[in-house]
Amino acid sequence: MDIRDAIAAMKIYLLVLDGVFDTGLAALQDTLSLAHDIARHGSAPTYAGGLPERVGFSSDIRTANGLIVPTRSVTTIEPPDIVIVPALGAKTPIAIEDALSRGDVRQCGEVLRRWHAAGTAVAAACTGTFVLAESGLLDGRFATTSWWLTDLFRARYPRVRLDPSRTVIDAGGVVTAGAALAHFDLALTLIRRESRTLASTAARYLSIEDLRSEHAAFVIPHHAGAHDPVVERFEAWAQQHLSAGFSLSEAAKAVGASARTLTRKMQRSLGKTPLAVFQDLRVARAVFLLQTTEATVEEVSAEVGYADSGSLRLLLRRKLGNRVEDLRRKRRLLRREPA
Repeated sequence: MDIRDAIAAMKIYLLVLDGVFDTGLAALQDTLSLAHDIARHGSAPTYAGGLPERVGFSSDIRTANGLIVPTRSVTTIEPPDIVIVPALGAKTPIAIEDALSRGDVRQCGEVLRRWHAAGTAVAAACTGTFVLAESGLLDGRFATTSWWLTDLFRARYPRVRLDPSRTVIDAGGVVTAGAALAHFDLALTLIRRESRTLASTAARYLSIEDLRSEHAAFVIPHHAGAHDPVVERFEAWAQQHLSAGFSLSEAAKAVGASARTLTRKMQRSLGKTPLAVFQDLRVARAVFLLQTTEATVEEVSAEVGYADSGSLRLLLRRKLGNRVEDLRRKRRLLRREPA
């Protein structure tokens, strides 16, 4: 079922598991409820999304921070038009693996498969994407997840076509979103399919961006590659050589491995080539400089290894969907400077 149809049909469930990430649940609940309330006052008369309902496997769910959240039992309800799995509060690979072995997670997979077979569109964000992957519904599909858990995700779900650089991926009615605050992006994506104006209005009410196509600029490659010393050494080398440009042979020599070994380890750890990771670091550095310094675009371009600003502008549009002017505007807003 198309997400647009799911939203229009009004029945939206948040499938809440014990230890749910408080902020993720609240972000989904508040954003979807806000859109519903705005539409009721005439801002988007074609939007018929209902208020999201919390459902689960017991009448009361305890969040990661110990709050008690009442839910309807999934055993007493019909399949919805769309069901969203918020993140679990687990913050380490070990904690996530422990959570995934729980009985309620296995039950969740059974429910998701049954509902999806009946036409329900499914979605998940952050560590909730692991719950969705456990159900098998992501097999063969493109998906995203929390960037800092890509190693674990790839190891557990080799059939999923993972792209951790994307904030939200809609793969034929199965939607995944990245880390933590991507719950907002997920909710806005669902709203936008019915009304772009309403999504933009809701985003302004919440003082958040309406669309973040990628989160590469937020990735900390050192953290992502911390389990492999070769990847760590590559990241350290790359950070020091952004202005000089990329050379696979020089990178391999610096990390003490052959070019082939370096490439293999980068693919295994991060799912990207050394050049792609180098480009991510360029993007992260350029965004930081554009948003926190007075450096000109030409100066920033030279800092990250480009002879002209046009190449940097093209890279930022391709990787982030942002223009330099957009990033500069954010800097002015943060500093409360006049436009």
